[in-house]
Amino acid sequence: MRKFLGYILTPFAITAFFLLLLIFQPIQWLAYRVFGYRAHKFAVDTLNMFLSSTFYLVGNPVIFINKQNLPLHRPKIFISNHQSLCDIPPLIYHLRKYHAKFISKIELTRGIPSISYNLKYGGGANIDRNDARQSITEIVKLANRMKENNWSAVIFPEGTRSKDGKVKPFQSAGIATLLKKCPDALLVPIAINNSWKMIRYGLYPLNTFIRMTWEVLEPIEPNGRPIEELVAEVENKIAAKLLD
Repeated sequence: MRKFLGYILTPFAITAFFLLLLIFQPIQWLAYRVFGYRAHKFAVDTLNMFLSSTFYLVGNPVIFINKQNLPLHRPKIFISNHQSLCDIPPLIYHLRKYHAKFISKIELTRGIPSISYNLKYGGGANIDRNDARQSITEIVKLANRMKENNWSAVIFPEGTRSKDGKVKPFQSAGIATLLKKCPDALLVPIAINNSWKMIRYGLYPLNTFIRMTWEVLEPIEPNGRPIEELVAEVENKIAAKLLD
């Protein structure tokens, strides 16, 4: 039944999603070129609020849970599992006060209205997975911006999306580079659950009436601990939350 409803509702959601990307492309350009970073960020935050709302057109509520009293005076590294492209708009919008910047594939900086522009000019790191030196350089630049501006980063250490919701082994290299250059950053796990079910059949039809959750878990102080130990603790926290 859910799949059948997806055939009916998906065109409305997809049309709304891509119309928003087209509408906000010139808005972002104007905001950045004329008014600078803060105006551009406000445009991006607003865009992602609307993009998240398109999920409701197929009956899929966005439930973002943050019971943690995270400090605003220091950078944070948000570490999350990754289930689908649907993960990102709610993260951008609900983490907006932390100035959370993403580590993304460089291929995404071309050809996608609004998304590519934000990746180019929003302050994140765009890495070439085939060029280790470029990737490290980009992440180091992001870490320096985090220190200078009290920004935060979002990283998906699985390296690729999980198509069945099961947590893949976390890789530590990107987190290690960020912490090396920004040692005061607080590690904050985020557990994303059920977003993979929305696109289990692909973009058409989208699955319907799925309860999707994003939950910010208890933060972890690095305190000079080995990076492998820290990353394993984050991975275990997220995996345990998905089993609740």
